[in-house]
Amino acid sequence: MSTPSPQASGALPILLPPTGLRASLRRIAALVKRYIYLLQSSGVRLVELIYWPFLQMLTWGFLQKYLAQTSSPLAQGAGVLIGSVLLWDILFRSKIGFSTTFIEEMWSRNLGNLLTSPLQPFELVAALSAWSVIRLSVSMIPVAVCAYVFFGFNLLDLGLPLVAFFAVLVLTSWSLGLISAGVILRYGLGAEELAWSLAFLLLPLCCVYYPVSVLPDWLQPVALALPPTHVFEGMRSILLHHTFDVKELWWAAGLNVVYLVAGYLTFSWFLGSARENGTLVQLGE
Repeated sequence: MSTPSPQASGALPILLPPTGLRASLRRIAALVKRYIYLLQSSGVRLVELIYWPFLQMLTWGFLQKYLAQTSSPLAQGAGVLIGSVLLWDILFRSKIGFSTTFIEEMWSRNLGNLLTSPLQPFELVAALSAWSVIRLSVSMIPVAVCAYVFFGFNLLDLGLPLVAFFAVLVLTSWSLGLISAGVILRYGLGAEELAWSLAFLLLPLCCVYYPVSVLPDWLQPVALALPPTHVFEGMRSILLHHTFDVKELWWAAGLNVVYLVAGYLTFSWFLGSARENGTLVQLGE
């Protein structure tokens, strides 16, 4: 006895979402386009992207200018201050771009809608990562130009290593963003402060403004286990000694792989837990 087709029995056919790389890229692009529309609709958001990096650049730039005019031994290293600020802002702004966009989906209670659509979790992560780089470009390019105009510091003087430094810091920011997003999924919006504080927790250990040798001996291995530490050590080597240590870059890249895998596994585990417990659409304080 043959089974009647859905059309013959009057039932609606089941439509499966499109699959494959092309469909995945279209969903990622659609989500990024949504974020672009949100930024375009609010001038306050655009000003906020540039305001804080610009303020930091001015503060440290004037301090660098003062130290360069003194006979203090600090004068020799004063030139690296503004470079440290700009590189640190790459990490921090990329992290903030990833985390705050994820939190805004929770504020608007849209995260459950997204994750019950054909959008896959890795596509959401890819869209958040791409958007963090776009936000970072919007905020840092004008600030880097102003640093050159006001203080004569050209970030491009770092040469080709700048591209590697940029990539390392952005990858680190994504791993931190994934961990933050996972914890917020687990504990709700009451843990959203982690989105801002996690990067600052690492600030003393990443040796942004001083070499690793300044830290106590027992703390130095902890600092060297963080990818940004190798970036800032490499930057100081270029600006102060005009040499680039490739080993620092390889260490940073290898550590980033570990942290990215750990970050994505953390995010996936907490997301799966939220789905099983039915709390995905009820996340609150």
